Amino acid sequence: MRPDLLARLDVQTAHRRETGLWRHAQASETADSPWLVRDGRRLLGFCSNDYLGLARHPDLAAALKRGADEAGVGSTASALVCGHHREHAALEEELAAWTGRERALLFSTGYMANLGVTQALLARGDASVQDKLNHASLLDAAALAGAELKRYPHADVAGARRQLASRPQAAALLATDGVFSMDGDVAPLAGLAALAAEEGALLLVDDAHGLGVLGPQGAGCVAEAGLDARQVPLLVGTLGKALGTAGAFVAGPAALIEGIAQFARSHVYTTAPPPALAAATRAALRLARDDEARRQHLHALIARFRRGAAQLGLPLSPSRTPIQPLLLGDTAAALAAAQALEARGLLVTAIRPPTVPAGTARLRITLSAAHDEDQVDRLLAALGEVVRA
Repeated sequence: MRPDLLARLDVQTAHRRETGLWRHAQASETADSPWLVRDGRRLLGFCSNDYLGLARHPDLAAALKRGADEAGVGSTASALVCGHHREHAALEEELAAWTGRERALLFSTGYMANLGVTQALLARGDASVQDKLNHASLLDAAALAGAELKRYPHADVAGARRQLASRPQAAALLATDGVFSMDGDVAPLAGLAALAAEEGALLLVDDAHGLGVLGPQGAGCVAEAGLDARQVPLLVGTLGKALGTAGAFVAGPAALIEGIAQFARSHVYTTAPPPALAAATRAALRLARDDEARRQHLHALIARFRRGAAQLGLPLSPSRTPIQPLLLGDTAAALAAAQALEARGLLVTAIRPPTVPAGTARLRITLSAAHDEDQVDRLLAALGEVVRA
């Protein structure tokens, strides 16, 4: 008798409820960032990825409205049919210039970008060598491509070397997050770039959480590390975090990007993003690139938070980015802490397995340029009470 798929899914869902791992979406009415309203309560949020506070910036809203007036709402087709608008073309040119690459290619989401790039490059029998804490989209991409996934210990260049050496004859893609989304630390990019060159592997860096935040003009952790397009041929970035809009891109040498445009199924066979969204992202890019005071304010808040957390003895991970994980280990403890903070008017999400390894449940605290010093101090005071309790 065949297994009952619905019954199996019910069992798996029930198990998540029983073990405190069940998650559900709660509708929020966004107010003035970083505030939001949920169930009629106004909460101060410390869990979004709006690192530069641009998601509600009036320049972005105005550009989105103008774009919709000029081009409508939908792009109507995939980019290779008739969905590629002049706003898309201009955004790709500006993203390439910002990141120091010859060409950029837009995708609808970061997940689709990683799936498409990896699937376009790798085939069965190739090797996908990845950091153990890479984003799920990179791990899933290796499976989609049919490549052998070989994971190395987190941020361990020597471990990556061993994995590459285990498949010396295979074509290899060495892939890493730039800033790790759950830990906030930065990959050892210089070491990985040198290793890729030595081993003849192609290096991909997903800088979803570094763009806009790190590097000169916010060009990301690759630029901060002083690495160029030759050393890091493939740079993936998302537009829904520091830039405050939605979508993603891959940037690199023109010939490589053209090949991806031809063979990345998640680009070829999907409707292009709305042109108005590209117009809003162009406005965001200008702010992210040119408003250095906004970035300096964010880094001052990060430093303030870490000083205060150290004084309170809070178990923070070593992170210099807006992602500041407070490791609590136990799932129940993380949930209880999040609930206690919400009772105090603060929204901080408890991150639990399978998003993070078992035994490493945490509060994923994220800071934004939209916050001010008093709000950071309010969070610290509440954390001191909650963690002691």
